[in-house]
Amino acid sequence: MQGAGFGTNEDLPIYRPCFSSVTSVFARMESSRSARVNSYDCNPSIKPPHRAALILARGGSKGIPLKNIKVLAGVPLIGWVVRAALESDVIDSVWVSTDHDEIERVARIWGANVQRRSPEVSKDNSSSLETIQEFIHQRPEVDIVCHIQATSPCLHPYHIREALQMITQQGYDFVFSVVRRHQFRWQEVNQKGGEFTRPLNIDVAHRPRRQDWPGELYENGSFYFTKKEIWKDGLTQLGNIGYYEMLPEHSVDIDVDVDWMVAEQRVLRFGYFGQKKNAQIRLLLCSVSGCLTNGQIFVSVSGPEFAAINGQDLAGIRMLQEEGIEVILVSGINEPMPKALLKTVSKQAGCDIELGVEKKHLAIERLLKEKNLHKEEVAFMGAECEDVEILSQVGLNAVPPHAPAAHLIAADYTCQRPAGQGAVFEFAQYILQLKKMAKSQMKYDRIDRNNF
Repeated sequence: MQGAGFGTNEDLPIYRPCFSSVTSVFARMESSRSARVNSYDCNPSIKPPHRAALILARGGSKGIPLKNIKVLAGVPLIGWVVRAALESDVIDSVWVSTDHDEIERVARIWGANVQRRSPEVSKDNSSSLETIQEFIHQRPEVDIVCHIQATSPCLHPYHIREALQMITQQGYDFVFSVVRRHQFRWQEVNQKGGEFTRPLNIDVAHRPRRQDWPGELYENGSFYFTKKEIWKDGLTQLGNIGYYEMLPEHSVDIDVDVDWMVAEQRVLRFGYFGQKKNAQIRLLLCSVSGCLTNGQIFVSVSGPEFAAINGQDLAGIRMLQEEGIEVILVSGINEPMPKALLKTVSKQAGCDIELGVEKKHLAIERLLKEKNLHKEEVAFMGAECEDVEILSQVGLNAVPPHAPAAHLIAADYTCQRPAGQGAVFEFAQYILQLKKMAKSQMKYDRIDRNNF
């Protein structure tokens, strides 16, 4: 379990009792953020500590194969925490430690540095501590290691900022994340042997109501921040310990397949979607082959050519149009479908089409001028390598799974459904979900929004 912490196989090693003074702090998300003067800013002669985020992503996950790069709510699992770390504005470098080529590729696409771990710390029984110690040995410039678990997709930049501030400004040496739970615990016994259980944290005769009981704090496994000397010493001397409390909706456990569906719904509602996802989308541009269709053309003996279009994709286009979002199809110069068939597809989809565009990005720039739209108001769904330039410039982008473009860009949304089999419908739902969240004024990043 993610909150179990400090074990083997991407968990942290067990707490040891021989630490010095132990203190706690209740760093709630609703705590006041009174301005504090950073000693490093006051005295330029003092070199600020190098703060590195480290995400451990071994390739040999047993519960869910290659879990760390499996797509969750349109983003590879590791992408959620890499993005939060990069956009926290308090991390000097973001690293992914892995032994797997595909994890390395995904991590680099999402903007992280990669440390290839040695075989000695890549075993099933290797602990996180061993891996972190290897990282520190290879990166001597690092002063504070912010170990973030890849299985924490609801992590937000302000979590990282506030927790790190506890070390850099409040005097803590070791800070870890917790969640408050209202659960009554009972002693485990051997019932077959005639043993009887007893309550561990309640008086059964006076069972409290939830609102009358503060509950208890549990590690939720999202992160563990500490100075490198403490990691080097094997966590035998933790110094001043502080916990950072996260709300339950931001505490997600992903260990087995059944957790995935719950986590996906949690992320869609409470995840961090990046700084630019508040844009109101007014236009969706969608490539025909590779997105709306799978590129296949059916030819009969009599000669007419056919292309299959998924009914759900057409429904997704109508859903967007009903919400005032225009949809335009785009075909490139190398489009395998003949123009007559493309026009039929466009008519069936109920939207306009840009035919045989040699340079898509120029055609799209012309469209935006004609419609008086900014790029931030445009969503684009592409599949080919030639689409990457456009994908990287619009306000929101998506790619079907296994599309050539997916290997070159950190897409805002990677569909789970293949091209021609509901990918457009899936992306349409995602656009509408973001629009709904914007209308309800959900806060993607609670802290210091005016400072961006």
